[in-house]
Amino acid sequence: MMNSPFFISLRIALCATILVFITGLFFSYFSLRWKKLRKIMDVVFMLPMVLPPTVIGFFLLVVLSKQYAFGQFLNEHHINIIFTWWAGVISAYFVAFPLMYRSAQSAMEQLDDNLYHAARTLGMKEWTIFWKVIFPNCLPGILSGTILAFTRAFGEFGATIMVTGNIPNKTQTISMAIYSAMQSGNITLAIQWVCLILAFSSICIFIMNICVQRNWKKGKT
Repeated sequence: MMNSPFFISLRIALCATILVFITGLFFSYFSLRWKKLRKIMDVVFMLPMVLPPTVIGFFLLVVLSKQYAFGQFLNEHHINIIFTWWAGVISAYFVAFPLMYRSAQSAMEQLDDNLYHAARTLGMKEWTIFWKVIFPNCLPGILSGTILAFTRAFGEFGATIMVTGNIPNKTQTISMAIYSAMQSGNITLAIQWVCLILAFSSICIFIMNICVQRNWKKGKT
């Protein structure tokens, strides 16, 4: 059961979301501090959102391939990523990252700069300011970005299938299971998987709306 497409997708999405949460917060915060580099950062980090997922999968396949430097390095250390569920985590990370980056960045942009400057005058360090001032005040936007990134990673198909393959009970995610069912003419199974992913994604969005509304109301009181 734990090797079913649903749980493989869930495991991949959770791991990718953790990575997206950490790096998304870091880069969205420093994109506002490093104003000279912000335009470059925005282009680089938002590019996966507009590129076809198959293009992202192609680049990952090239980078991780044994024919190129990084892939050769991994091979020399007996690390194989391609056609494992870790490759799914990496591909899901790249397609989901822009959602977290942009949501957190937008929330931080709307924060009153006076709060930041007041904290600086009180002698707070940057790390303390982030966790004590910026993070709590931007929590609705951060929560939105996190859940959107999770649902995007959960349903990823294009990039994932190129670097993980479609191996049942190993790398076959729920999106791949739908594709395989359609390819084999098993419409009933495809409908079951579609209904499951629709229900799961709808629940995630419903939870996101509740969390954002509650945090917004707390901020107003």
